[in-house]
Amino acid sequence: MGKNYTGYVGTYTRENSEGIYKFSLNTEAKKLENVELVAKVGNPTFIAFSEDHKHAYAVCKDGDMGGVASYEVKADSGNLRYLNRRLQRGASPCHVEVKSQHLSSGNYHEGTVTLYHINSRGSLETDYFVVQHEGHGPHERQEKSHVHFTGFTPDGKYIVVCDLGTDEIATYQAAAKNLEKVASYQVKGGSGPRHIAFHPNGKWAYVITELSSEIIVLDYDASSGSFREKQTVSTLPAAFKGKNDASAIKLSADGKYVYAANRGHNSLAVFHVDMASGELKHTQQIASGGDFPRDFSLDPSGKFVVVANQKSNHLVLFSRDEANGKLEQLSSVVNVPEGVCVQFLS
Repeated sequence: MGKNYTGYVGTYTRENSEGIYKFSLNTEAKKLENVELVAKVGNPTFIAFSEDHKHAYAVCKDGDMGGVASYEVKADSGNLRYLNRRLQRGASPCHVEVKSQHLSSGNYHEGTVTLYHINSRGSLETDYFVVQHEGHGPHERQEKSHVHFTGFTPDGKYIVVCDLGTDEIATYQAAAKNLEKVASYQVKGGSGPRHIAFHPNGKWAYVITELSSEIIVLDYDASSGSFREKQTVSTLPAAFKGKNDASAIKLSADGKYVYAANRGHNSLAVFHVDMASGELKHTQQIASGGDFPRDFSLDPSGKFVVVANQKSNHLVLFSRDEANGKLEQLSSVVNVPEGVCVQFLS
């Protein structure tokens, strides 16, 4: 018998969206259902959950202030109850991630990394620590630092930052109430590293580059927090010559497959992972079912993928073959305005 899973969509609120939306994935019927607004908030473009799934944290914007909001996840309904928020003057962040009592956020427009502390009730404490990135790259969009991702390494020792503007992957150690840089890796100039995803074995990492539409395969040294490049592959077919911005990257739970999204080509690329080396082999290119696939997520069962096509204002459901990693679009499509982030609760 199938199971229902609860998912959440973070959005821009520039046009018709009002905030964070919830939906259900009915795995037996192979359908997306029950879309509803669960939090009215400005530009909640990224969402993260606490490790026990009792609390949610979202990017937020209020006038000329931006920051992060915290919520309690109601166990009976999956609805969100607002707790508090921490705002700073300027643009809102673009990414958040949670580990234990720490929350890291990255700000694309400001070029900053912020470390927040979470209290025992799940709320954000008043104190926070900010690191300012400096520099630029050769691409016209790299006129300054553009921090696009801040996340924790699998061992929890470090925070890794992808700076799209400076082509840097920086590693910080969270010490007391500050951030100390312990390693830095420069990717090829003009690549624009956007997000990083770690393999379940904790030894390999995969960086998607927005500007060059590539995946960089890296060895990760947990003792030092440093990275070493071993392979670079394109997320696009060789014949494609149009404009494209690569977006999201995810791994299957078993670590055998890597998935990447392309905005412009409007596709998902599927790669098989060599389990001896971590290197990738392209196995499928499939249309995203809409325009501008900003994000996607594998469901907890590993049998489905939900894609948020931002400019089409909808979610599209795909089935996933666990044996070969390949995707097939299903008939289930539901409307969600301006979707830019998809996360499942469990």
